[in-house]
Amino acid sequence: MTTKLSVLDRLRIERSVWSLDQRLYDLPRKTRVARRRELRINLTAAAGDVGAATAIRDLGRGDALAAEYLEAEFGPGPRHSWIAATIFVGIAPLLLISLFSDAAQAFGDGVLAGNPAATGTYSWPGIALLQTEVTYTFDGGGYTHTGGAFSPLTWVLLAIGAICVGRLWRAMSRNRG
Repeated sequence: MTTKLSVLDRLRIERSVWSLDQRLYDLPRKTRVARRRELRINLTAAAGDVGAATAIRDLGRGDALAAEYLEAEFGPGPRHSWIAATIFVGIAPLLLISLFSDAAQAFGDGVLAGNPAATGTYSWPGIALLQTEVTYTFDGGGYTHTGGAFSPLTWVLLAIGAICVGRLWRAMSRNRG
C-alpha cells in the first residue's frame, strides 16, 4: 500500500538526509553522495509504506547512523579530520600575526620610552627563528616599521600543526592500502 508523499513529507525526508550528510563530511565525496542517495531512496520507499514520520523515527538517531557509516569506511578509533586541519590553518596564523605585531610594537614603544624624540633607523631581529627582521624608521617621536613576516620555519610549523591537529596521516595511510 504505497501512498503519495506530500511536500511536507518530502521536506522531512530531505532534512533527515541533509542532517546525516553534515555528519559524514569526513567520507570521500563520492561515498558521501552515494550514502545520501541510498538514504533518500530508502526513506522515500518506507515513507510510502508506513508514512514519513514513522520512517524517519524508525531510522534512529542520525549521529549513531553516521558513526556506523564512518566506522565501516575507516574502522574504529580516531579518524582524520580535514575540518579540524582547516580550522587550525585559519586560526593559528591569526594568533601568530597578533603575537608578532605586539612584539614589534613593543620594540618600537621601547625605543620611544628610552628616547621620546628618536630619529633614525633601528632594526630588531624579530622573534628568534619564527619572524623576519623588523626595521623601524623614527622621525621626531613617531615611527613606521617594515618586516616581521613569518619565517620559513613558521610556515613549516603551521603545516606540521595542521597535520597533527587534523590527524591527516590517517588519511594518507588509508589511501595507500
